[in-house]
Amino acid sequence: MKNKHFIVASALMISLGSFAQKDQIKAAEKALKNENPTEALASLGQAESLISNASEAEKAQYYFVKGNAHKALATKKTEVSKNLSAAAAAYQQVLSIEKAAGKSKFTEQAQTSLAEAKNDLVNAAIEAGKAKNYSVAADLLYAAYQADKSDMEKLYYAASYATNGEQFDRALEYYSELKKLNYSGEGTNYYAKNAVNDQEEFFGNTAAAKTDRDTKVRLKLYSEPRDEKVPSKKGEIYKNTALILVQQGKTDEAKKALTEAKTANPDDTSIMLAEANLYLELKDLATYKRLAGELLAKNPNDADLAYNIGVISSKTDAVEAEGYYKKAIEIDPKYTNAYLNLAILKLDGDKKFVDEMNKLGNSDKDNKRYEVLKKQRNEMFSSTLPYLEKAYELDPKNEDVANTLLNVYGALEMMDKKKALKAKLGK
Repeated sequence: MKNKHFIVASALMISLGSFAQKDQIKAAEKALKNENPTEALASLGQAESLISNASEAEKAQYYFVKGNAHKALATKKTEVSKNLSAAAAAYQQVLSIEKAAGKSKFTEQAQTSLAEAKNDLVNAAIEAGKAKNYSVAADLLYAAYQADKSDMEKLYYAASYATNGEQFDRALEYYSELKKLNYSGEGTNYYAKNAVNDQEEFFGNTAAAKTDRDTKVRLKLYSEPRDEKVPSKKGEIYKNTALILVQQGKTDEAKKALTEAKTANPDDTSIMLAEANLYLELKDLATYKRLAGELLAKNPNDADLAYNIGVISSKTDAVEAEGYYKKAIEIDPKYTNAYLNLAILKLDGDKKFVDEMNKLGNSDKDNKRYEVLKKQRNEMFSSTLPYLEKAYELDPKNEDVANTLLNVYGALEMMDKKKALKAKLGK
């Protein structure tokens, strides 16, 4: 008889607990309607210990309200990173619970809110990155990845921000996860011009984005569709992994990582390029040149490859870099960045001229030396002019090209050309 009374009492306690948690969830919903998310979370906190024994419907409702409360706090700019991450996690719980239960009362709203939270996380990460708060940016993007693990690009950029913030162990953890997922990032970006403002817009890089873009082009809402190939990021992942390992004094591990990457991806030139870059960082120029030569021999018509080797070579050998940039132009005469980098390579000596000229006095000897240096400096600027003008012809909207060309016109006292270019740029 005592056992029966005990069972009845226990059942009564569970029943009372169920009423209590329902009341707390209702109180939280009311607080949210009154735009008081802090009070809403306080009410939910009182129900938290009981939620594990709740029905699936109550659990879904609890997490949905919790997600809304955290999202509302983030909207009020209160601990944005923490609250957006918590909101995303809560909405995921809703989706998981209702999927397992075969219900969908909150699913559609949770999916929409999760997408909004993810978008807010990405935007907040961009702002943090601009402010050089790299650790915060990495947190936000990792939370965005956790919200949707199919979007591995967010994990890739979280790793990049962690690297920039010198959180190397964390970056290695993210890069390791990307390698396990066999992430490449290779794909196609879809663009088209808006018929209203004639501005090119990015539609995305998924099959759905392409369908959306193509439909709007057919309806003449957009024009001039453009597809842009996105190269593999595997080389960048392995390169950064290797460079971090080198910085940590783990050179053998770095070499091993790249060897394994090449074995698994024998045709991925970005990984071979990463290996060449590693040996350049290690000051093993003989191995670097051998690897760079092998790369170009295997891909003699790859302008991107020639250009990238030029970028790497520019760190130590300007003459060699110039040769690779010219090779890229030979393969693709419209390679804007190769023209620009050639010009920058030649302009690299300007500081040396300016420093020496500023140190000179007013003696006859100094004045003669000044004239010699001035002539040499003008010759340097003149040698860059064909490359800059060609780059500007190919890409007149490129601000780096336009500004560099303006400076060179000014240095050469070509004031008519400088004035005409400034007018074109609206300056």
